[in-house]
Amino acid sequence: MPTKPNIKLVKTPMTAAADIKHTPPAGAWIEVGRLDDIPRLGARVVCAPDGDIAVFRAADDHVFALRDQCPHRGGPLSQGIVHGHKVTCPLHNWNIDLQSGTALAPDVGCAGVYSTRVENGVVFLYTAPLPSADCSGSSE
Repeated sequence: MPTKPNIKLVKTPMTAAADIKHTPPAGAWIEVGRLDDIPRLGARVVCAPDGDIAVFRAADDHVFALRDQCPHRGGPLSQGIVHGHKVTCPLHNWNIDLQSGTALAPDVGCAGVYSTRVENGVVFLYTAPLPSADCSGSSE
C-alpha cells in the first residue's frame, strides 16, 4: 500500500499553501493525491529524502515529475511556467522538457526524472529517480 507523502502545495492562482507531515521512503510508490488537486499547467512539491520532487500537470492531463531544481542555478522548477510538456524556470528562463528532464537548446543540463502514474484519478509517484535521469552536473 502506498504511503502518504509530505506534500507542499505550491502556491498557484487557484490554491493556497499547505503541508502534509510525513516524508516518504526513497524508492517507493506513494500516493500524491487526486489529479484534480494539481491545477492544469501547475505543480505540487513532494518532500522526499533526497530532495524535493515537483509533480506537474500539463494542459492535456499528462503528469510528470522532476527534481525541483533547475540544472542551471537550482531554481525551483515547481514555481515555473508550464507550457505544453515543458516548464520554464522562474529564475533565468531555462526551458526544461518535462518527459526527459533535459534543458532545451541552447542550454545544456538536466533535472532528475521520476516515474508517475494516474489510476482512477489518483496520482502516484515513485520516489527514486529513473536511472537514466542521473544528471547531477549543471551548466553555468
